[in-house]
Amino acid sequence: MGNKIIKSDKEWRNQLSDLSYRVTRKAGTERPFTNDNFPKCKGRFICICCGEELFNSDHKFDSGTGWPSFYKPVNQNNIGEKDDFSLFRKRTEVICNSCDAHLGHVFPDGPQPTGLRYCINGSALKFIQHTDKQ
Repeated sequence: MGNKIIKSDKEWRNQLSDLSYRVTRKAGTERPFTNDNFPKCKGRFICICCGEELFNSDHKFDSGTGWPSFYKPVNQNNIGEKDDFSLFRKRTEVICNSCDAHLGHVFPDGPQPTGLRYCINGSALKFIQHTDKQ
């Protein structure tokens, strides 16, 4: 991770779709089963805001929740976690460490080997398909 990416609210609004802005910059949540339509091929998932590599398709699984789910990030240093007390309960919010984008939440009910489920808003991600050279 390099320097923190800081932009004005206007710059973020100009760069992102309305949904991606609401989710990543205002800690919103998209409706389930609306943005987990990524290709079923090898690739990586990067932050829609800054391009930081966050997750790999090898670590993606179908949780049945309606959001893209992963059992681990590409690099733990690329994401941050903080307590979220909204919805009248404690959850662990997941953010991009490069630009502070809200990505989703992590829960302790995922598959092995980690037992974690990173439940991520699809509108916070961009998929980059692996090529033969990668």
